[in-house]
Amino acid sequence: MQIPENMSEQAKIAYQAFVDMKHSKAAHFACLEAIEKKYESGGIPGAEENRELESLLATHDRTVLAFKTALDGITDSDEKIRLVQLLS
Repeated sequence: MQIPENMSEQAKIAYQAFVDMKHSKAAHFACLEAIEKKYESGGIPGAEENRELESLLATHDRTVLAFKTALDGITDSDEKIRLVQLLS
Protein backbone atom coordinates (compact mmCIF):
# COMPACT_ATOMS: atom_id res chain seq x y z
CA MET A 1 0.00 0.00 0.00
CA GLN A 2 1.48 3.29 -1.08
CA ILE A 3 0.33 6.72 -0.06
CA PRO A 4 -0.77 8.88 -2.98
CA GLU A 5 1.78 11.50 -3.99
CA ASN A 6 -0.82 14.26 -3.84
CA MET A 7 -1.12 13.98 -0.05
CA SER A 8 0.44 16.61 2.17
CA GLU A 9 3.73 16.07 3.95
CA GLN A 10 1.82 15.76 7.23
CA ALA A 11 -0.35 12.98 5.76
CA LYS A 12 2.80 11.21 4.57
CA ILE A 13 4.24 11.46 8.07
CA ALA A 14 1.01 10.02 9.51
CA TYR A 15 1.10 7.21 6.97
CA GLN A 16 4.67 6.29 7.92
CA ALA A 17 3.76 6.50 11.61
CA PHE A 18 0.90 4.06 10.95
CA VAL A 19 3.29 1.62 9.24
CA ASP A 20 5.71 1.92 12.17
CA MET A 21 2.84 1.31 14.59
CA LYS A 22 1.80 -1.87 12.74
CA HIS A 23 5.38 -3.18 12.88
CA SER A 24 5.78 -2.44 16.58
CA LYS A 25 2.46 -4.15 17.32
CA ALA A 26 3.52 -7.23 15.36
CA ALA A 27 6.85 -7.41 17.21
CA HIS A 28 5.14 -7.11 20.60
CA PHE A 29 2.59 -9.81 19.76
CA ALA A 30 5.30 -12.14 18.43
CA CYS A 31 7.13 -11.85 21.74
CA LEU A 32 3.89 -12.50 23.64
CA GLU A 33 3.26 -15.60 21.54
CA ALA A 34 6.75 -16.93 22.20
CA ILE A 35 6.30 -16.46 25.93
CA GLU A 36 2.89 -18.12 25.80
CA LYS A 37 4.38 -21.16 24.05
CA LYS A 38 6.96 -21.35 26.78
CA TYR A 39 4.19 -21.30 29.42
CA GLU A 40 2.29 -24.02 27.58
CA SER A 41 5.30 -26.33 27.75
CA GLY A 42 5.75 -25.72 31.47
CA GLY A 43 8.40 -23.03 31.32
CA ILE A 44 8.32 -19.53 32.69
CA PRO A 45 9.66 -16.38 31.07
CA GLY A 46 12.94 -15.15 32.42
CA ALA A 47 13.95 -11.64 33.37
CA GLU A 48 15.46 -11.02 29.94
CA GLU A 49 12.22 -12.01 28.20
CA ASN A 50 10.23 -9.75 30.51
CA ARG A 51 12.58 -6.84 29.78
CA GLU A 52 12.25 -7.48 26.05
CA LEU A 53 8.47 -7.56 26.33
CA GLU A 54 8.47 -4.31 28.32
CA SER A 55 10.77 -2.69 25.76
CA LEU A 56 8.58 -3.80 22.85
CA LEU A 57 5.48 -2.49 24.59
CA ALA A 58 7.18 0.86 25.29
CA THR A 59 8.20 1.08 21.64
CA HIS A 60 4.65 0.33 20.56
CA ASP A 61 3.29 2.96 22.95
CA ARG A 62 5.63 5.52 21.36
CA THR A 63 4.59 4.57 17.83
CA VAL A 64 0.90 4.81 18.75
CA LEU A 65 1.47 8.29 20.18
CA ALA A 66 3.46 9.31 17.09
CA PHE A 67 0.63 8.16 14.83
CA LYS A 68 -2.01 9.95 16.89
CA THR A 69 0.07 13.13 16.94
CA ALA A 70 0.71 12.98 13.19
CA LEU A 71 -2.95 12.30 12.45
CA ASP A 72 -4.01 15.19 14.69
CA GLY A 73 -1.60 17.40 12.73
CA ILE A 74 -3.57 16.96 9.49
CA THR A 75 -5.71 20.06 9.31
CA ASP A 76 -7.63 19.28 6.12
CA SER A 77 -10.55 17.10 7.21
CA ASP A 78 -11.10 15.67 3.71
CA GLU A 79 -7.46 14.62 3.52
CA LYS A 80 -7.69 13.06 6.98
CA ILE A 81 -10.74 11.05 5.88
CA ARG A 82 -8.96 9.89 2.71
CA LEU A 83 -5.93 8.83 4.71
CA VAL A 84 -7.99 6.89 7.26
CA GLN A 85 -9.84 5.17 4.41
CA LEU A 86 -6.51 4.29 2.81
CA LEU A 87 -5.30 2.78 6.08
CA SER A 88 -8.49 0.76 6.62
